[in-house]
Amino acid sequence: MSAAIDPNAALDLLKFDSDGLVAAIAQQHDSGEVLMMAWMNRDAVIETLATGQVCYWSRSRSRLWRKGESSGQRQRLVDFRIDCDGDTILLCVDQEGVACHTGRRHCFYTAVRPEGLVEIAPVLVSPDQLYGA
Repeated sequence: MSAAIDPNAALDLLKFDSDGLVAAIAQQHDSGEVLMMAWMNRDAVIETLATGQVCYWSRSRSRLWRKGESSGQRQRLVDFRIDCDGDTILLCVDQEGVACHTGRRHCFYTAVRPEGLVEIAPVLVSPDQLYGA
């Protein structure tokens, strides 16, 4: 997505919850791989559409979270989609590096199998390396 988009039409369709948030799923645009789920508020939607760089709302820090601001693992917006109920956003992105704070490509690395819980995605970058701890 190369040009800024007027967010008003999107904001009119979105149904934010009682905390002013809407679920946002990030998906790698070319492979369809689901990377992560996070939350967006109105300001995060506006910033994402204006800049083309994905911005979320951090519930734990109570502030905007610009994906990759501390780790460098940014998400460039390719397409912004709203589901039929208006309560979930699908962000088709170009992920730079890993998406998960654990250093994995995606956040969905634990599978429930007959033998129990299985980690199905390796750590690609140590969290210490990502965040300088």
